Amino acid sequence: MHYQDERNAGCRISDAWTYRGLKTVILENEQIRVTVLADKGADVYSFVHKPSDVDFMWRTPWGVRDPRKFLPTTGAPSSIWLDVYEGGWQTVVPHGGFPSTVAGAELGLHGEVSTAPWDVDIVEDSSKRVAARFRVKGARTPFRVEKTLTIEAGSAGLVVEESVTNEGEEPADCVWLEHIAIGAPLLASEARLDVPPCTILNHPTDMGTDAKLKPGWSGPSPKAAAKRGAAIDFNRFPGKDDRSLDMAYFTEMKEGWYAVTNEQLGIGFGVSFPISVFEYLWFWRNLGGGTGYPWYRRCYNVGLEPCTSFPNTGLGPAIENKTARRFRAGQTVSATLHAVAYTGRGKVLRVTAGGSIERR
Repeated sequence: MHYQDERNAGCRISDAWTYRGLKTVILENEQIRVTVLADKGADVYSFVHKPSDVDFMWRTPWGVRDPRKFLPTTGAPSSIWLDVYEGGWQTVVPHGGFPSTVAGAELGLHGEVSTAPWDVDIVEDSSKRVAARFRVKGARTPFRVEKTLTIEAGSAGLVVEESVTNEGEEPADCVWLEHIAIGAPLLASEARLDVPPCTILNHPTDMGTDAKLKPGWSGPSPKAAAKRGAAIDFNRFPGKDDRSLDMAYFTEMKEGWYAVTNEQLGIGFGVSFPISVFEYLWFWRNLGGGTGYPWYRRCYNVGLEPCTSFPNTGLGPAIENKTARRFRAGQTVSATLHAVAYTGRGKVLRVTAGGSIERR
């Protein structure tokens, strides 16, 4: 759009940007700035809390790459996704997890809409409220995805309203994952994680030489069984010197939310989500571990990722264990998530469905 208002106060929005060749949309107010890579999955690349100048989103060491100009050296179904994975927040439909083949379609890691360009329309633009709607259709699967991102004046929250539609004329299965990766400086040994009372499921199999969790264990939060030694407290994050790489899952929540609070900085990031859609919260713990490609033990991040299904093994296994979401022909499923920046220290009791933080 050539004639967007160019305000320097209140809510602002613009799609007249490119970053490393990718069409980019920026939404902001006096509290937060959100940067979205429309041409690459409509990924939330950056979520900055302005008063503290902290970006909550993790960024990979290799950063943003324009898929139109980047030629992968192999066609491996995992590395194609990882080669252009910049961190941040991806909407993953219909195949959260490792590659599998479903209904004759080969589906790579976290395929397929998270690497596609999305259409974008600015649907509201005022000093009090801004909103952008993003749209995409699958190439190998019959799913259409829409999401609208909204920021209001005076609020440190981002509202994400999403819908997934099966445009096929037969039923189709889906793993719908909100792949949210958080990094330093929010993530630190001084940070804490709060979630509602729930059950922890460790990944069913050993995640490798740097894994510390006992495979297949389940039990009440917040402590998870380790392969060796004392149980691991999920309320706390170790530093990068932990050198671990693990995967676990929270489930049986009565409410869907989590909050990461850095006690030293006095800031935090919370997310609420509907458990009617997302029955699981994936917990990817990339804490200085992971030998070889792509991590080389150089990364320090966690993923706290609402998902319909379990575990991180792709759509095929989720269909087999009956956790995949089946869509009737023409069916639409909708969900609203809230992501919010906040200040303060100590335990978070709740992130409400409207994105408010309740503390002790």
